[in-house]
Amino acid sequence: MSAPTSTITTCPSCGAAAEGRFCSSCGTALAGAVCGTCSAAMTPGSHYCHRCGSPAGSPPPASSRGVAGVIPWAVAALALASLLAMLVGQRYGARPGGTTDVLDGANAQGSAVITAPGSAPAGGMPRAPDISQMTPAQRAERLYDRIMTENEAGNKQSVQTFMPMAIAAYEMLAPLNLDQRYDLGRLGEVGGDATLARAQADTILATRPTHLLGLALAARVARAAGDDARARQLDARLLAAEPKERTAGLPEYLLHKTDIDAALAAARGAKP
Repeated sequence: MSAPTSTITTCPSCGAAAEGRFCSSCGTALAGAVCGTCSAAMTPGSHYCHRCGSPAGSPPPASSRGVAGVIPWAVAALALASLLAMLVGQRYGARPGGTTDVLDGANAQGSAVITAPGSAPAGGMPRAPDISQMTPAQRAERLYDRIMTENEAGNKQSVQTFMPMAIAAYEMLAPLNLDQRYDLGRLGEVGGDATLARAQADTILATRPTHLLGLALAARVARAAGDDARARQLDARLLAAEPKERTAGLPEYLLHKTDIDAALAAARGAKP
């Protein structure tokens, strides 16, 4: 029995001779290509999956690659835990599960104060929580809180240092709830990634068109981009939605009350 032969074609992207499902020169999807992440059929010539956005030729997810696929995530989780060990020091209790927007275990310069296990923190401050007992969501919130605090203090270098790990921490939580999407959008806004911020605002509003935080985030992104007409439109939607939305009692409205109040003030003070 003769061995099957491969059909050689021309890559629609780079023009190189190619065979199989992906071009060996540029990675473009060829006829019969399937996304390694979500298994969707890919359009020949595409560089990314139209369903999940994974690059053409991406390997299967960790669940289908066995132990070898789990190792990179395990290393990332250990790195995240190591960084969080240096960041902890905040008061436990403001967010669900115990995070907050302020750093208690920090000195006057904003650096985390680490105390030895079993010892009393200096100045009578509460002992830093054990991060091994935190959920992934709590760890992501802790990084978000730290970045927001550093940003308010004007510590741009610290913001940029912690930003990649904070974004990765939220991406590992998928699927995100609306509160987490707002957090991720705010990280994009603070970090200068307008695309990330806009995507999260759009997703929030697609799920709940009157969501106060989604409207506030979208308005800030539009204003930062110089799109004053859209910003005014979003301001008007925010002001119209505020009375009824306040009564919805969504947890994120309490957690981000300061952001909502600031957005409302900006909307009321915007030029017509």
